[in-house]
Formats: sequence, structure tokens, C-alpha cells
Amino acid sequence: MIESNQYVATATLGGGCFWCLEAVYEQMQGVKSIVSGYMGGTWPDPAYADVCTGQSGHAEVVRIEFDTRVVDFASLLRVFFTIHDATTLNRQGNDHGTQYRSVIFYHDAQQYAIAQQIIAEFQAQLPRPIVTEVTPADRFYPAEAEHQHYFARHPAQSYCQYVVAPKVAKFEQHFPQWVERRA
Repeated sequence: MIESNQYVATATLGGGCFWCLEAVYEQMQGVKSIVSGYMGGTWPDPAYADVCTGQSGHAEVVRIEFDTRVVDFASLLRVFFTIHDATTLNRQGNDHGTQYRSVIFYHDAQQYAIAQQIIAEFQAQLPRPIVTEVTPADRFYPAEAEHQHYFARHPAQSYCQYVVAPKVAKFEQHFPQWVERRA
């Protein structure tokens, strides 16, 4: 039986290093695929080296294809706001620059409205203002192959141990109902 794409939607999120978001969403039920990449800048066909300069204007993002019968956009955003600090402008921990900004690239009016609702929900719980940008999605540039599934391929690497793994653990702690281990 061929599966219909009518239940597949796209979310594009940036919240620091794309390795962190990718590692979390790779374990989430309903997520069909994830691609790390770049969005929101002015340079055509940016490479990782370009984005790291902060001059291209792109953010490191993940493009998530998800099954709307299993998980909704609001749930993806609740995970997003739990695993990263949406109150720090252009930084996550020691990673700083516009490429690490907190951003939701919405794909339609419904995603925009849901993003505003979830931001208000989380803002009510936080002492500092949320600085997450909510911006229309534009052209997505996939990152180089070495950046795809990075945590899964390099779990012992020091950045993965000290930065990525704690975000994965936070997801598992706060959302055990959404954890789906993949081979």
C-alpha cells in the first residue's frame, strides 16, 4: 500500500546548533525525516564555512517532515521551547552569532498562529522575554553530508557529549510519551 502524503507536513526550526535539534527530533514519534541545513540568509548556496562567519544571514536549522496523524506542530514547538533557551539572542550556550538564533520558519498561516500561541504559553512561564523570531519559510539549503545525523554517528565526540546529549536527555525526561528509538 502506498502511503498518502496528505498527512505529511514540514516544520523548519532553528535553536542553536542544528546537531542538537536533529538529535532530539530523530527520536520523536511521528517524525518521518530530518535534514539539517540553512535558511533565512541572503547568500545563495551557502556552505557551513559561510554560515559560521555570521555574514550570510542564514540560521542553522532542521527541516522536519512529520506525520500529522501522530504528532502536531504545537507538540513539535513544545519540545523546541523545552530543549533550547529561547530567551538568549543569537546564542545557545557557548555557540554565539546570528546563525544560532532561535527561529521558527513557518510554512503557512496556521503554523504562524500556532507559533504565536505556543510562544505566549511558554512566555507565561519564563522570567525573561522570548526572542524567537517567527518568520516565513524561504529557500532551504541542506547542510553538507557530514552534518547529517551527526549525533547518531559521533556520540562520543566531546561537543556531542557536553552539549547535544544533555538536550536529548532533557527531551527524554520531559516527553517520554514522544520518545521513539530508531535503528
